[in-house]
Amino acid sequence: MTDITYYIALLLMIIVGFIIVKKVAGCLIRTVVIVTLGGVLGCLYYFYFR
Repeated sequence: MTDITYYIALLLMIIVGFIIVKKVAGCLIRTVVIVTLGGVLGCLYYFYFR
């Protein structure tokens, strides 16, 4: 894949994650979702952009 494809996938993950966080009511659940998304994005960055 090209770099632009990875950036598009990253952007889609951020948008979907933002929508999920807005839908979730509890603050603790929001924190768990944000940490999980951060971990997934970190893994993507490590494995594809290093």
